[in-house]
Amino acid sequence: MGRFDGYGVLVTGAGQGIGEAAARRFAGEGGSVLVTDIVPERADRVAEAIITSGGTAEPYACDVADQAAVDGAVAFAVERFGSLDVLVNNAYSCAADPERFEEFEDTAWYRDFEVTVHGTMRCSRAALPHLAAADGRGAIVNVGSVNSEAYHGCTAYSAAKAALVGFTRTLAVQAAPRGVRVNLVQPGTTHTAGWDQRGQSHVLAHLARHYPLGRVGTPEDMAAAITFLASRDASWITGVTLPVDGGLLVSNLGMNQAFDEDAVG
Repeated sequence: MGRFDGYGVLVTGAGQGIGEAAARRFAGEGGSVLVTDIVPERADRVAEAIITSGGTAEPYACDVADQAAVDGAVAFAVERFGSLDVLVNNAYSCAADPERFEEFEDTAWYRDFEVTVHGTMRCSRAALPHLAAADGRGAIVNVGSVNSEAYHGCTAYSAAKAALVGFTRTLAVQAAPRGVRVNLVQPGTTHTAGWDQRGQSHVLAHLARHYPLGRVGTPEDMAAAITFLASRDASWITGVTLPVDGGLLVSNLGMNQAFDEDAVG
């Protein structure tokens, strides 16, 4: 018996990376998963893989910047699965920083907030009535980033992820009387396919040296935390930000190593 038997689950940005790993994990533990992604082919691929492995999934093309698309995805999940018990807000946008901040264009800044923050709000707003009717199983898990806590580049993305932390806390209090929990997972550097596609996978070995646990994260690391917070194992946890970062935020290995090198020299 799986932790999510009988659950209807909606995951945004589930066509790759952390969202895909979360969708697979929920399905592997008995959940019926609506795999949503802005790119239909990605959603189709992940849903087909879940079904092939014996799970239950449906693909759905959804741009979280479009309220009609969000409403459609929520309605589809409820119709197909009979309920919506868990929402995972994973979709995001990340604009590259210009050389100087004053060169930042409004459209790039707004896009990061439109998808990452406003998309999370839209999905949560549409899903909340159904989550509240889920007999105490209702849960929202937002996917943030360590960028919200310390400088790691990507200014607009970092600001948007920081906004998610505040949104998670306030919505958690508002939703609690209705039996819905709201939490946030805060990933550190995660080895998704995007690193390989950009030809940057070699960078991860250098980054790993800055993590106390000696490696960067995997999508499966994040999926484990997401499913924990969504499950009844976390039934008395709400409003928290859970770093899943190999100890990055509680360390400063780069400075310590520089100090040690200087001391030796």
